Amino acid sequence: MSKAIRWSAAICSVFCFLGSFATFPVAAQEQASSPIVIHAINHDVSPPLREIVLPAESQAPSRAHPLHHITPFGTQTEAALLGQTDTAVQDSVSTLTPNNNLLTFFSGISFDGMTPSDTNGSVGDTQYVQIANTEYVVYDKSTGAVLHGPAPINSIWSGFGGLCETNNGGDPIVLYDRIAHRWLVSQLAYTSTFSSNFQCLAISTSSDATGSYFRYAYNFGSNLPDYPKFGVWPDAYYWSSNTFPGGGNTFTGAQVCAFDRTRMLAGLAAAAVCFQQSSKVASLLPSNLDGSTLPLAGEPNFFLELSGSSALGLFKFHADFATPSNSTFTGPVTIPVAAFSLACGGNVCVPQPATTQQLDSLGDRLMYRLAYRNFGGHESLVANHSVTAGSGVGVRWYEIRSPNATPTLYQQGTYAPDSTFRWMGSIAMDQAGDIAVGYSASDSSTHPAVRYAGRVSSDPLGTLESESSIMEGTGSQVGDNRWGDYSGMSVDPVDDCTFWYTNQYLTTDGQYNWKTAIGSFKFAACGSTLAPSFSLSATTSSQSEPQGGSANYAITVTPSNGFSGSVSFSVSGLPSGATANFSPSSLTGSGPSTMTVTTTSATPVGTYILTIAGISGSLVRTMAVTLAVTSAGTSTANDFSISVSPSSQTAMGGWTSYYTVQVAGVNGGVFAGTVSLSVSGFPRRSSVLLSRTSVTGGGSSTLTLTTPKSVSKGTYTLTITGTSGSLVHSATATLTIN
Repeated sequence: MSKAIRWSAAICSVFCFLGSFATFPVAAQEQASSPIVIHAINHDVSPPLREIVLPAESQAPSRAHPLHHITPFGTQTEAALLGQTDTAVQDSVSTLTPNNNLLTFFSGISFDGMTPSDTNGSVGDTQYVQIANTEYVVYDKSTGAVLHGPAPINSIWSGFGGLCETNNGGDPIVLYDRIAHRWLVSQLAYTSTFSSNFQCLAISTSSDATGSYFRYAYNFGSNLPDYPKFGVWPDAYYWSSNTFPGGGNTFTGAQVCAFDRTRMLAGLAAAAVCFQQSSKVASLLPSNLDGSTLPLAGEPNFFLELSGSSALGLFKFHADFATPSNSTFTGPVTIPVAAFSLACGGNVCVPQPATTQQLDSLGDRLMYRLAYRNFGGHESLVANHSVTAGSGVGVRWYEIRSPNATPTLYQQGTYAPDSTFRWMGSIAMDQAGDIAVGYSASDSSTHPAVRYAGRVSSDPLGTLESESSIMEGTGSQVGDNRWGDYSGMSVDPVDDCTFWYTNQYLTTDGQYNWKTAIGSFKFAACGSTLAPSFSLSATTSSQSEPQGGSANYAITVTPSNGFSGSVSFSVSGLPSGATANFSPSSLTGSGPSTMTVTTTSATPVGTYILTIAGISGSLVRTMAVTLAVTSAGTSTANDFSISVSPSSQTAMGGWTSYYTVQVAGVNGGVFAGTVSLSVSGFPRRSSVLLSRTSVTGGGSSTLTLTTPKSVSKGTYTLTITGTSGSLVHSATATLTIN
């Protein structure tokens, strides 16, 4: 069951701005503004999502979100937008038989009460996570069994406070960070007047998407960061959006940000370094890492945009979180491509059977994701968008090589083998260099369907094999032209061969009755010879030492696919005066190495994120550990204390109250044990959440208590108990219900 939700007119109006406003600059370099640093206004760690009590489904009426189009290509007329001849079109059915049969299919989120669906998803080690406006679901990727959900996206921020907890602003994204084996989930949140606009961001604490998350909220003030997109990169989570001050009709340019990935993976306070572009730059896509081979150390993230009717524009973003003023955002470098005309002139023209209702093509922008892959001998980016193809619409796709040197268009094509309209694409590439593109397909006799086409690396350049179907629709959308906004193609991190795709369709005619499909497939030859590789892990990922002391980390190299090479080690992020030594400094094939970090009496007190790298030729694997440097005079405590603030609060039935629970070592010392927390004494049928159910080495947890509206009046004594082995301590606070 998916839930219908009520949207106010003000909230509805935000989606008027999700549409066509891309302007296409000349090839001159765009002058980037100075970097802006945005700090999270709040961050914490959530309870495991599987333990959060989900609200009952709403029966509120559904709502559509109209689209406000702005003429693309500046002031050019629609005739000019449609007047290009496509020399890259593939206008006949391929004679190549596809060898990418569907492996897995299961139904996804359906009819959650609004259009467009914003459907996307990502595949992890054992799970598949799908997200749409405004719900998410976690599946077992082997069986399709639902492990959690459907759940409102904002339930991830339950107990967090503020708009991220209370508002589902839409434009959700889910990605799997295959380097760290973590999940990234995001969506917008905003006030009804757009006086405060938030990017809500959550990073899982493990590879289990149903577990706990480090949660963040970033306030972009009165600027609505519309149509945000994320990309995973070794040094940061890169992001783009389109800026609309006050949520109004004036577009002031794209904004790009880099969120401090290293600190986020450790749950620490994390800043974003941002650049605001002029209105000549719109709908940028950040590159997202696929594959196990990382970019070269220090390589910038790449951003791509449509830059005219025969060009792409490539930007480079280097983020420096230690000295933000050293961060740079440069470009565009112009990449000539075959001339094209925007699908539907960037507007609405996709036909459906038995209705005059046409669908929006979103042909004014590149479609999510911009997938990056390092093959060792070369680097590739693949991208797609929708273009006019004869009397219909086709998917234009590109492979760009050497993006960090001289960006070169290696191949391109427009897939339009017949008169069916194909749009709303998503593209990716597997470890063998095979490419897959998923998309929607519709025409006057074909209901909107979920399909895909692909190519192996030996196929003729610029061509795709015959298409395949994940789900053929049997209904048309009526009463609203909004469709998709984006879809999601991802590559399985385990075999690096299997593609996973999700998009929407309908089974009966209607306005708010869309469904989604999830399918996986692979090319038969991919993975027949897996490349040797290895991974890093640490027995202890967090250590504490006094100034002048030392701490040890046990690092293990685990080979895969017959890896037998030599791995050397390095570490970055050490505090001032600290040194690190690996024993052994390198090893062959597999085995352990111990990293010893030694500080001096002058090393600053604080918590530091250390990035350990294992290097074997072009293969680089990284992992993060935490080092807490304490004062030389700090002793180790053999016991802990627990306190809670405020000591009393007053509320009414149905209200939510927050308390901070603090755990510390006695007598000023550091308690190294883990303290498990529990709560008792609250009113019956209350919702009780601890942001951290256990605390190690001292710290705090937020207690969120929501009472039922029918709660009995009176004063309740809450008892918060901390347990660490045989040690048990408690603290109390009161809650008075008037």
